Amino acid sequence: MAGSRASRLGAGVGPKHPQVVVLVGATGDLAQRKLLPGLYHLFSAGFIPDLRIVGVSLDDIGVEAFRERAHKAIDRFFTRQARDGEWAAFAERLDYVPLSAGAAALAEAVGRAEASLGQESQRLHYLSVPPAAALTVVRLLAEADLAAGSRIVMEKPFGTDLESAVALNERLHEVFSEDQIFRIDHFLGKEPAQNILAFRFANGLFEPIWNRTFIDHVQIDVPETLGLGTRAAFYEATGAYRDMVVTHLFQILGFMAMEPPTSLEPGPISEEKNKVFRSMLPLDPREVVRGQYAGYRDEPGVDPQSDTETFIALKCRIDNWRWAGVPFFLRTGKRMAEGQRIISIAFREPPKSMFPVNSGVGAQGPDHLTFDLADASKMSLSFYGKRPGPGMRLDKLSLQFNMKDTGLMGEVLEAYERLILDAMRGDHTLFTTAEGIERLWEVSTPLLEAPPPVRLYAPGSWGPKSIHQLVAPQAWRLPFEREWRNTDEQG
Repeated sequence: MAGSRASRLGAGVGPKHPQVVVLVGATGDLAQRKLLPGLYHLFSAGFIPDLRIVGVSLDDIGVEAFRERAHKAIDRFFTRQARDGEWAAFAERLDYVPLSAGAAALAEAVGRAEASLGQESQRLHYLSVPPAAALTVVRLLAEADLAAGSRIVMEKPFGTDLESAVALNERLHEVFSEDQIFRIDHFLGKEPAQNILAFRFANGLFEPIWNRTFIDHVQIDVPETLGLGTRAAFYEATGAYRDMVVTHLFQILGFMAMEPPTSLEPGPISEEKNKVFRSMLPLDPREVVRGQYAGYRDEPGVDPQSDTETFIALKCRIDNWRWAGVPFFLRTGKRMAEGQRIISIAFREPPKSMFPVNSGVGAQGPDHLTFDLADASKMSLSFYGKRPGPGMRLDKLSLQFNMKDTGLMGEVLEAYERLILDAMRGDHTLFTTAEGIERLWEVSTPLLEAPPPVRLYAPGSWGPKSIHQLVAPQAWRLPFEREWRNTDEQG
């Protein structure tokens, strides 16, 4: 492990100083599934010089009980091969303070953690708590005198409308400056999302055609097969638009549509994303489809007369030089036919006058560049090519790339791992700014004030039928007519 640790730190990917992580909500679902296994991996793989974790939650348990829960979580959810002795080294770095113990006990535990490191350390607060509890935790951290010089990671949603987002940011800024705040979006932590930047700006083939002259429309499509689970109370107060579009899909749109930054540094990248958000036109409720899956109102904890949408599809417009006139179609929903995360870019079709009438050109739609944002990154470029044999018959063909082909899948960090590491380093590249989130709520205001009625859709479908009118004369890219090639079967 020492050799691995040295190589990681030598590569400059980790923070310079040991980390003291105050993990609020340490016994909750997100902490058990993602955060504790992620911190375990970052520590054991040598990405962090050293680490102490102070767990905080409502559960009135002791340190040993917390370590036992953490051990079970890592056994269940850690996806890599653990090595002998790593758990024992990690366990001794865990401490716990019940929320009821108050600010003084928390300050004492953090002080012990910092003293045990015996050198300069950096403090990171991760708030894995419901949005309604976030400001209470912020006040606790201020009372414990733990805010100065620290960094704080906030979970979505960041407000529910413009007014609440502005108020939330004002309250946060009373305790933490903007450069201390990391508003997390795990979609942007995924390797494929970051690969969009590399694909666009490192390749002279694609950046020149990344504009309204060559691109007809863009789709960002994130259907989910999952239902509510135990999140009925949260979802009833939030809905698909607030839960997914403002905090996830719009952020992906910002990466895809932004101008080239002056450098791949957090400041320039955030500024270019915010320029995209400033250029977005306010949403037109007539270009939005809200849906609710049949049976949602029968779910435990759901109002029998609920108007909450479990599905949203919308047309978004960016009024700037690069994208004027190019529609962006966004769709997401619960209990849908497939779970997918794709960006699909449809190119304008060329004149076809020289091809015979029955050649097949244009019969299967425009050429597409498709990014699959699943953890195993994939890309596909479709195009027309000649079918072998006499005559001029054309078929739709594709070039495909799969991260598995590189043999580097083992190097991919999970989204939360990458984002935690970035926050520890103070890198805001993949995080949302106060200005950006407030602007997105501003363009959302017409929809939130006059939402169209929800339309029922069958579980296991692709949403209400009216989505086809929304995207016409184009068609939804999902479901795919052509499956991704399975590289495992190709040998």
